[in-house]
Formats: sequence, C-alpha cells, structure tokens
Amino acid sequence: MSHVAPEADRTWIVGTAPGIFPFLSHGIALFRRPLAFLSSLPAHGDLVRIRLGPTRAWVVCHPDLVRRMLLDTRSFDKGGPQYDRLRLLMGDGLVTSRLETHRRQRRLLQPRFTPARIAAHTRLMGEEAEAVCRAWRPGQRIDVSAQMMALTTRVTGRVLLSDTLDEATGAEVRDCLSAVVRGLFVRTVVPVDAPFRVPTPANRRYRSAVARLHAIVDSAVAERRAGPPRDDLLGTLLAAVDGGDGAAAISEREVHDHLITLLLTGVETTALCLASAFSLLARHPEAEARLHAEVDAVLGGRRPGPDDLPRLVHTRRVVTETLRHSPPGWLFTRVTTKETELGGCRLPRGATVLYSPYLLHHDTASFPDPDRFLPERWLPDRGGGVRHGAMLPFAAGSRKCIGDSFAMTEAMVALAAVAARWRLRHPAGRIAALRPAVTLGPRSLVMWCAPRAQTPVRTPSRAPSSAPPATANPRAQDSRTAGDRDVDDA
Repeated sequence: MSHVAPEADRTWIVGTAPGIFPFLSHGIALFRRPLAFLSSLPAHGDLVRIRLGPTRAWVVCHPDLVRRMLLDTRSFDKGGPQYDRLRLLMGDGLVTSRLETHRRQRRLLQPRFTPARIAAHTRLMGEEAEAVCRAWRPGQRIDVSAQMMALTTRVTGRVLLSDTLDEATGAEVRDCLSAVVRGLFVRTVVPVDAPFRVPTPANRRYRSAVARLHAIVDSAVAERRAGPPRDDLLGTLLAAVDGGDGAAAISEREVHDHLITLLLTGVETTALCLASAFSLLARHPEAEARLHAEVDAVLGGRRPGPDDLPRLVHTRRVVTETLRHSPPGWLFTRVTTKETELGGCRLPRGATVLYSPYLLHHDTASFPDPDRFLPERWLPDRGGGVRHGAMLPFAAGSRKCIGDSFAMTEAMVALAAVAARWRLRHPAGRIAALRPAVTLGPRSLVMWCAPRAQTPVRTPSRAPSSAPPATANPRAQDSRTAGDRDVDDA
C-alpha cells in the first residue's frame, strides 16, 4: 500500500506547452534553453503536456503533485527516457532498478549510510579537503570545478574501494565521469538513437569514457577478490555475493552495477554543489563573512570532525541554499506502471512524467525572490515554513537518495575546510555559467585564491597567473538563462 499525502481540495490546471517543433517537438526547447523552458511551464498549468519526439510526456509543476507522485512509487516508478539511458550505463543499480528489486538493494546498502558510518567518514573527508587546497598558492588561478571533482572522487573512491584506486586511476575515473555526464543529457531529450551511432568526436568521447569506466570497476573488483576482505562498501557487496553476513546472495553483475551507480551519483553532484557554493559566496560577501567567522570560532584552525557538524549551523544553511538555488539534480523522470490519475488528469500506463527540482526551487510561491542566494531562508523561524514538495534536492519517499546525509556531510566538511584557509574570488568579466547536462552546475569555474589571513591578492606585475585587483566586479548571469544556449556536450 502506498503512502500518498492527501491533496488539498482544489481544482488542478492541466495545460499544454506551446511551441511544438516537428518531430523533435519540445526536445529542441528542452535541449537549447532547458532552464528557461522549464520556468515557462507553470504559466500553462500545474501539470503540463509536452512532446519528446512522437511521445507525449507530462511535466509536474506544482510541489503538492510532485510530492504525491514521489510517494506513490507503485504508480510512478523509476523510468522514462532518462532512466532508459541510465540503465544502459548503470545496469540494474540502486538508482535505476525497478520497484520490485529496489527494496532488496536498499536493505543491502543502507547499513553503509547510517549516521554512525557517515560520522566515521568525517575525518577522511576533512583530510581529502585539506589535501586538495593545501597545494594552492596565494594569487593562483584554480579550476574550482576540477578541484572539487578531484576531492569528491578521492572521498567516494576511499569509501567505496578503500585504497584500491591509485592516484592516476582516480584521475581517469574523474575524467571518465565528466565525459559521461556531459553526454547523457542530450541522449535523454533526443528520442532517437541514430545520431549517437555517428562517430562524431563527442560520441566517440562518450563511448570511450563509458568503456574505460566499466573496465576500471571490473579491475578493482578483480583485485579485491584476490586480496583479503576489507571493511568498505565493496567488501559489503563481495560478502553478499557469497551470501555472507546473513544477506541474500547477489550476482557479480550487481556488484559492478552498484559501484558504477555510486561512482556516478556520488562524485559529480557533490562537486558541482561545492563549486556553486564557492561561486555564490564570492558574490555575497556577507554570507561569506558569516561562514568565515563560524569556521574560525568552531574549528579554530583544526580539521572538521563529527562533533563539529552540529555547531556549523551557517555552513549547513549555505549548503542547503546552494542546493535550492543551483540543484545539481535538476530534472528527473518517472513512468506510470498502470493507468492512474494525477492532478485531475488520467495518465495511461507507461506515460513519461517529468519533474524538476530546479523549477520547484525557483517557485516564487514557495521561495520569494528565488534567484537570490539567501542562506537566511533556512533560519529556524523561516525554513520550517517551506511546504512539502517545494525543496527536493534528494527526491522523497522510498526512492529518496540513499546518500543524502553523506552528501550533506561531505559538502559541509569540504566547505568548512577550504573556507578556513582560503577566500575564493571571481576574475573580472562573466562568471562561469551553470551548464545543464544530466546534472547542473559550473563545469569550468576558474577563481583566484587568496589566503584568509590577507586581503585579496592584487596582481603582481611579473606574474601572469596572479590574482586581479580586489575591485574586480564580475557580472552574474540570470540562473534561468545561464548556460541555456550551451547544454554540455551534444
């Protein structure tokens, strides 16, 4: 029996999006200007029909309806174009599995994501954050996106595989993941396979990255099979293959699929959240100053530990507001398992239904002035008033992201560790845009770093790589149009 939240007694509006293009239909608009297209839909209804090629789909625009859909997993299962493509990549892992196998998979993995387990990883997260930013130099121009990807790859690799991946292989994993997520979005919105069989550079890059990622995972599993057991997630999976620890036996293929899934979902999303946070903080000095004051008072120059997290209250608000303002997971699909009703509309079995955390997080009815970055939204007397379904960075219900607490902890620890040492600043000019792909965020965010103990570094005349004057005032782009003309990697 599904646990569905009761809907308010109201009349829902079901509409149709205008501007259908021949054959590809709304896929053109969704590909070329995805954020602007999604933001235009609530004007046409609470539930809006669109076309992706010859297929009808529905976009759920009202948070109450989104929540109802996510809680009713028996009627709305993981599926649709997005998950059809992801299954080709991830197999039958936790993210892409159907309802009938998901519960068994979650029971197997959940013990690795308990509060006690996550707390035990806090120092590991702090070590890796310090290792990344320790190599920075005053006035250095750094690719924040790449640095955060390096950090989250190392953290995720250690949690999943201990020290099985060496530095060079970890860098390969990072590059492969970047290439894969760039290519996935266009494969989701374009409803035919023919364009992706053409040997274009982008298609070759995608296929090569997928093949290499699978080969690295297979090699890691084989190496661990030949060695002693270890207390990490791969160890849990390998024990389950043999039916150990009282768990039902799983297949070697499931081990592979789970590792691919957790690498894909655990690395880039947190890295993009951190990159977005540093970009937003640089444009909001008051929020940044409060962050610096908090980490100085709580940490006093030492590495964050599990006991520090409850005291890093502003740090948590910064991460939460970043997830609202620039959610890495910005567009998802579900598929109806039977004929069902949503918002007064009868949906046939097999219908594709989309929802967008980005759209919900920028709804003015839920979040006044939604394009502003305001960590104060999450003060106790304000954040508690956010209605159910309006804030969904990790989904909801039984299919809620298993790693939500892990991701929050990792982001908080990394943000505090970097902010304790460095102040990051945008160069003069335009700020790196949010780049919509299968995830959303700045993928080439370059910033100058200045040590916290000093004022922002000015440009020395002899060093071309040093920081610009502190008076530089980069221009921020509207979050609804940033990156809209440049979906990453076609």
